[in-house]
Amino acid sequence: MNHKKLFAILICSMLPAAAMAADGQALAQKNNCLGCHAVDHKLVGPAYKDIAQKYAGNSKAKAMLMGKIKQGGSGTWGSLPMPPNPQVSDADLAILVSWVLQQK
Repeated sequence: MNHKKLFAILICSMLPAAAMAADGQALAQKNNCLGCHAVDHKLVGPAYKDIAQKYAGNSKAKAMLMGKIKQGGSGTWGSLPMPPNPQVSDADLAILVSWVLQQK
């Protein structure tokens, strides 16, 4: 993991949970994530609560999901690919993924 990613993760781990939740949802809206994902039900892509459940307890999930969002991917949730999102900064990705992984 490069230093920028590590720094972004460290900074995000120090944010209050309520602020991170608001920021995570705002980032999901800003980056059009909610066009394909919803918190509690499947749209085009999986529900965020299902993603959180699938990766609960996986210490590598955050870095892996940040990579999948940035680079795109397919196969984990079906054959429909998720397009890459290289415009999302590593700091924003860390907040967004932390928010996703907190969904119940």
